[in-house]
Amino acid sequence: MSTNTNNLPDVEVLQELANQLFKALPEDAPKEISLDPYEHPRATAFAKSITGEGIVPGVNLPADELMTHGIVQPALASPVPVSGFSAPPSATGLGVSSSVAGSGASAPRENYSAFAALQPGLTPGFEQTSSDKSTLSGGVPASVAGSGASPSYVHQPENFNIKEPVTSFPDANIDKQTAGNKQDPFALPFIDEQPYWQDIESILKFVNISDPTTGSHHSPLPIITDTNTPSFYFLQQERLPVNNGELGGFTHGFDAYKIKKDFPILNEKVNGKSLVWLDNAATTQKPQSVIDRLSYFYRHENSNIHRAAHELAARATDAYEEARKKVQQFLGARSPNEIIFVRGATEAINLVAQSWGDQYLKNGDEIIVSHLEHHANIVPWKRLADKKGLTLNVIPVDDDGQILLDEYARLLNANTKLVAFTQVSNALGTVTPAEQMVAMAHAAGAKVLVDGAQSVSHMPVNVQALDADWFVFSGHKVFGPTGIGVVYGKEDLLNSTEPWQGGGNMIQDVTFEEIQYHKAPNRFEAGTGNIADAVGLGAAIDYVTQLGIANINAYEHALLEYATHHLKQVPGIRLIGTAAHKASVLSFILKGHSNDDVGKALNREGIAVRTGHHCAQPILRRMGVETTVRPSLAFYNTCEDVDRLVAVLKGLTR
Repeated sequence: MSTNTNNLPDVEVLQELANQLFKALPEDAPKEISLDPYEHPRATAFAKSITGEGIVPGVNLPADELMTHGIVQPALASPVPVSGFSAPPSATGLGVSSSVAGSGASAPRENYSAFAALQPGLTPGFEQTSSDKSTLSGGVPASVAGSGASPSYVHQPENFNIKEPVTSFPDANIDKQTAGNKQDPFALPFIDEQPYWQDIESILKFVNISDPTTGSHHSPLPIITDTNTPSFYFLQQERLPVNNGELGGFTHGFDAYKIKKDFPILNEKVNGKSLVWLDNAATTQKPQSVIDRLSYFYRHENSNIHRAAHELAARATDAYEEARKKVQQFLGARSPNEIIFVRGATEAINLVAQSWGDQYLKNGDEIIVSHLEHHANIVPWKRLADKKGLTLNVIPVDDDGQILLDEYARLLNANTKLVAFTQVSNALGTVTPAEQMVAMAHAAGAKVLVDGAQSVSHMPVNVQALDADWFVFSGHKVFGPTGIGVVYGKEDLLNSTEPWQGGGNMIQDVTFEEIQYHKAPNRFEAGTGNIADAVGLGAAIDYVTQLGIANINAYEHALLEYATHHLKQVPGIRLIGTAAHKASVLSFILKGHSNDDVGKALNREGIAVRTGHHCAQPILRRMGVETTVRPSLAFYNTCEDVDRLVAVLKGLTR
């Protein structure tokens, strides 16, 4: 293939690739596009903007003229790929961050200049635009969790009704306008906030052509070897694979369709239709490797642990303790002694409440929880408060479901002894600013428990960096078996806490006069534990680790952006929970249809979603509803799954 004088690919090649991309996009391009590479105006504009043709050097076109001609200048700095992926912008914020939701990393301010040039009067994420309703000052971005004002709230009338909010205010994520206020039928999703060359580069860097004679893969794009040439990293031949091992029959790129093959239940038919599992926030499906590991345990290792000299006891003990080490490494804990196996996140929270809480909290002490919490992180603390005369305080959220950090700061005081909050809301998908919240609590002298049931399968977690005193999660929500979960606790704290239950395995010595307990973790694992499912959890962690949790996070975030965009197009839909940082949950209600009817209609098409209050009644009532329909995503879901969901919803509205 010929190249031009800048060592960049020939304009015809880029035009044809761009043309194929536009043709493949559902609903955002005409159904038929000529194969003539010059016929599509955006393909031509893109190719010329990359190669420099048609742009006079040294001449800066006005932003409106750039948009009119379909030319979008790339950002000054390319997004940094996360293990082979670059995270897309937020669907509900200003959309210019290249960080992955929940990662805590942000793009440098200078990277936003290209975006600002295309958005007159808007400096995203730094200066607050004028709004009579805004309570912000000092340049705090309106879309950041805890800022005190939500992006949707500032558009509401003064007589705002939470049950019937205005949802027709201009949304840059949907209303893709070009200069002159003309609708652009070829605009990609989020074109106003994401120049479309980013969409193309995210596809091109995984393009490989198979040679049928050799089975080898090679890139159709040239290698750029001139170090003086500006780097368009998506044109490089080098690719970053998700992992180096066989998984789902692939080694190149993140392919959800091939990953699905590892999950036998996803081959099921429901009402004659292929199963689409969108109930992942309730429980995740299990890969064959986990199923096989459970079977192997019962066929070759089944025994009680720790207390026998025979071979099977040794095998079972080794498998159980190896699973503990895998959890330790997965969470970034300092020692395996900080990992306690329990039945799930619910039992984990009850353990902390009824051991440490009952031992150390006294009348007049205060506990803080957030409005986002699952019942499992409310009920144990409420029961303890009623029993011991404690005060239970609640961190409020804004209309998008984001923690109000200023209100949280006001709740913290010398009487605050414990803060318990979720890292990701199971009902709304909100990702909380966990590290900041932990640091604020510790500054006030309080201990902190973080509920990670909805976070560990979607984003990297490092408990030492988080610095929480306890972190809990359930195995069945991270592709492991049911009936197994984990309490992480700081080792000194665990050893200074009285055991919750008494029995075998947790004692050093027992007489009728005195009992001596083991140190953690054994002191909290009385009796025969769920040995096989702990081993199965270890296998699930192996599977997730092999895929790469950062890769999972990036893929799911992109899928969440895609689903959010298309759900917003359904007439009469209201998304419940529109925080700037979310993880894989899409709660909604559909005007004119009960949530149960929507769930049944989806089930007829083989689509599984959750309907109800999701064991999170306080936050749903805060949002003005009693129940929602809740699709929730995992890495084995695809855009096709989302399309099937949206098609049923649009059919209902017709």
